[in-house]
Amino acid sequence: MSDDLIQESSKHSHPESPQRPSKVAKINGEDFTDGAEEDKEEEERKLIEKNMNPNPRLQRYLVAIEYIGTRFSGAQQQSNCRTVVGVLEEAFQKFIGQPVSIFCSSRTDAGVHALSNVCHVDVERISKRKPGEVLPPHEPSVVKRAVNHFLQKNGGDMMVIDVRCVPFNFHARYKAQERTYFYRLLTGKELLSTFEKDRAWHVPEELDLLAMQEACKILVGRHDFSSFRAVACQAKSPIRNLDELNVTEVGSSPSFPSITEREQSYFAAEDSFSLSNRSKIDPCVSGSFNQLNVGNSIVSQGFGTRKKNRCFVVTARARSFLYHQVRLLVGVLKAVGSGDLTVPDVDRILKAKTVTAASPMAPACGLYLGHVKYDLPSDV
Repeated sequence: MSDDLIQESSKHSHPESPQRPSKVAKINGEDFTDGAEEDKEEEERKLIEKNMNPNPRLQRYLVAIEYIGTRFSGAQQQSNCRTVVGVLEEAFQKFIGQPVSIFCSSRTDAGVHALSNVCHVDVERISKRKPGEVLPPHEPSVVKRAVNHFLQKNGGDMMVIDVRCVPFNFHARYKAQERTYFYRLLTGKELLSTFEKDRAWHVPEELDLLAMQEACKILVGRHDFSSFRAVACQAKSPIRNLDELNVTEVGSSPSFPSITEREQSYFAAEDSFSLSNRSKIDPCVSGSFNQLNVGNSIVSQGFGTRKKNRCFVVTARARSFLYHQVRLLVGVLKAVGSGDLTVPDVDRILKAKTVTAASPMAPACGLYLGHVKYDLPSDV
């Protein structure tokens, strides 16, 4: 794959840009040749020049989509496979009556989900009553509603969440300033809920949150991430700037209010009454009710109530990632959390500059493309 593309993606190669003089970056006292940014800019310029709008009747739309990746063989178009781009192109074709080409900012792997992946598409609105007559472009809200109508008839595991018009030289991939990924880990011996199937990585052992957070500090910043790139990675440079990497414990989902939360909500809504009056008005707020709770923890959940797993979310943010970089990072952080690796081991793995030094890669099911950031034009 070409440089500075999110590399949590399908294995599709692209023509390389002509070689250009490289900058020399100095990291930890060592010199690295890093022409990634220059190559990206050259690729972007050539692509835009090649695709300058020959037809002023075309309207380019920027389309944000969410999807559950379980039943997709990745985002990029592939023959004889159900893909994100393939399903989206089919929905657009049914809407406008002619084929379109979709270009994604980030081409996620099979099984990887997206809270917001961004694509662009060029549409020419032709009258269905008078073939050949070009009509004014559809409003973004019309595009969103119509495409979602057809998506819901094709599995219902993808949805358009936002649409806007952009200039024809605005490219979803090359104009992206940064990408944010989330990775969900659910821990504990309890089997995952049916509602969490293929939505997170189940880790039976408990994880040490503080140790994982310390390991993140070693990995944040500009490094040679050769130890965190798949063998099949086609990026010219292994050097990336990881702007953010952290681990947070959050509530597991789907989340419903506990007895304590419902009690607190009730008290907030009825704060004009005294505690004794509330107990008289609502028998649910009683002494026996509170005996089920110690602080915010439910001591006795009763028969038929599932025990919840602890949920940890790894956040990784950068302009671009190497192929499988996020999942390899998560694999190492999980090993630190479980005690299989120490924090100093992470520094050793990073300096080894070979993927064989890293821990096994985290599975695709826990990875979510969370957000793609742009500097969007204000005049369209």
